[in-house]
Amino acid sequence: MQPLTIIEQDPWLQPFEKAIEGRHQHAIDKEKELTEGKITLADFATGYLYFGLHRTATGWVFREWAPHATAIYLIGDFNGWQQLSEFQLHRTEHGNWEIELPHEMIQHGQLYKLSMHWDGGSGERVPAWARRVIQDEHTKIFSAQVWEPEQPYRFQIKNFQPTTDPLLIYECHIGMSGESESIASYNDFREKILPRVAGLGYNCLQIMAIQEHPYYGSFGYHVSSFFAASSRFGTPDELKQLVDAAHQLGMSVIMDIVHSHAVKNEVEGLGRFDGTPDLYFYPGDKREHPAWDSLCFDYGKNEVVHFLLSNCKFWLDEYRFDGFRFDGVTSMLYYSHGLGESFTNYNDYYNGNQDDNAICYLTLVNRMIHEVNPHAITIAEEMSGLPELASSFEDGGIGFDYRMAMGIPDYWIKLIKEKRDEEWNPGQIFHELTNRRMSEKTVSYAESHDQALVGDKTIIFRLIDSDMYWHMQIGDTTLNVNRGIALHKMIRLITATTINGAYLNFMGNEFGHPEWIDFPRTGNGWSYKYARRQWSLLENERLLYHCLNDFDKAMIHLMNKCPQFNLTPITLLWDKSDDQVLAYQRSDLVIIFNFNPTRSFTDYGILTMQGTYHIVLNSDSKRFGGFGLVDETISHFTQPDPLYRTQHKEWLKVYLPSRTALVLKREK
Repeated sequence: MQPLTIIEQDPWLQPFEKAIEGRHQHAIDKEKELTEGKITLADFATGYLYFGLHRTATGWVFREWAPHATAIYLIGDFNGWQQLSEFQLHRTEHGNWEIELPHEMIQHGQLYKLSMHWDGGSGERVPAWARRVIQDEHTKIFSAQVWEPEQPYRFQIKNFQPTTDPLLIYECHIGMSGESESIASYNDFREKILPRVAGLGYNCLQIMAIQEHPYYGSFGYHVSSFFAASSRFGTPDELKQLVDAAHQLGMSVIMDIVHSHAVKNEVEGLGRFDGTPDLYFYPGDKREHPAWDSLCFDYGKNEVVHFLLSNCKFWLDEYRFDGFRFDGVTSMLYYSHGLGESFTNYNDYYNGNQDDNAICYLTLVNRMIHEVNPHAITIAEEMSGLPELASSFEDGGIGFDYRMAMGIPDYWIKLIKEKRDEEWNPGQIFHELTNRRMSEKTVSYAESHDQALVGDKTIIFRLIDSDMYWHMQIGDTTLNVNRGIALHKMIRLITATTINGAYLNFMGNEFGHPEWIDFPRTGNGWSYKYARRQWSLLENERLLYHCLNDFDKAMIHLMNKCPQFNLTPITLLWDKSDDQVLAYQRSDLVIIFNFNPTRSFTDYGILTMQGTYHIVLNSDSKRFGGFGLVDETISHFTQPDPLYRTQHKEWLKVYLPSRTALVLKREK
């Protein structure tokens, strides 16, 4: 084997060369085993076309994998939920079961399940490959539903190609996207929220909680039916229409996909599907996740790999999603699930704690996804920092396009909680935001949905706290509110403009949505009060929320105007900790921050390229909730200095109010 590129690029990996090469070869060997060297991984990952319920030219066919079952009956509306002989499946090969029925015996919209029998017991099961699952409003029981409409949705956009340079992600949850205290629908989001997102300039939707989950409050992370789009929000056709509408606006759509674990539920989930505990999941002590109260997939079993690979291809094929953000990747990579691990050096990544089967699966799924759609986007939610995660398979990596920069929001929380404003060090902030492997693209973000949940706080809530309830009106602010408004903008701007891959924002945080996210549960009286977004606050011109929204819009549009913004070099121009001033350059933009809480500076000099500069973004603008202390109409001409003539640098002098960020563009 030729030396892998990632090892040549990173000498710290050389002591672990055999382990990395072994993983790489494992994926090659497993792919050959699964495809027998005759088909592609994409051809292999077509289980959804075989298993489950399908309408054919001659009738219906239903298939399921249940090797330990002794008998299976199809029960539903069409037979009074009775175990009738004409609805009994027969065993075929490899543990599969099958039944064929005439057209007239099953109708669109009817409900059904499996009556599963095994040695020593029996029980009802929602089929593992069901594409539509609904919950009875009164009994709360889940059942599969026949979904074969006479006029299925037809996509208008073919062969959509995402914009990824830069990739600007708007993370969202359909159900809580409405303002009323209820569950919003796919149609609600398409009609009311999607235009907002497009207007802000984001070019990618990341949708949470698509896969069906029994408990709404799980945020979609305890999945029961992996092939069913959650019926809480509407029909499969309405989700397809939403994806299509986003494509028409030039926005890609990726979904949170949960392959790191599954809900324990047995009737509507995969737990003990055919009476055995380890059909889809690891046996013994590895079966249950110790922190999540869920079940861990057995990635060493070919049938499970087939199920999960097919699941990804299904969402790409059936719903035209443009990719995935894989949840809980750290939990997959390590037998310890990353719990109690420090990950302080490379030895921690290669100490025998790694689940090689899971690493192989993640490698194969990335290869398969990019076979199906070379333009697809894959993102790993991973906090350990495993080196090869977001490097290409050809270079020896696992193959994700991006990894989440999960340390950034943690850093902001720590800084806000533990440091006085006078102690904020802009150079350290810059280091934390840009400290990454150059060979890997990351998704930078100040906060996601994680920081908005009950038990945590959003950045705006940490900064302003209770004053948000009384002093967010323009002209009636406090020092605390003014500080919070200023830092909220500066934190977002420095996070967004230091990306090397993508920037992410969670729905509503762009305008400083107040309070937390709390889904209906016993502890809050099953209230939807906090499981929604209060867009009316944004639309109230007397409140400051629209100022933050306008700033976010201006920031995102500015990044969109700079071609391949994330690929342009970041050049540090100025870092003076005692002034708390930082400046850096990207392309023709000079981005300057004065984090000083009390000092403003007149004619502050920044050494940069000679030229004429104009302010294109000013966080202190009155329209962004600032004080309007900077004259944005004047041109800034650099001034020569004999000391720097050979470096072709001159002094750019600007007025820097306290807690202000400026972006200046150089005339060409």
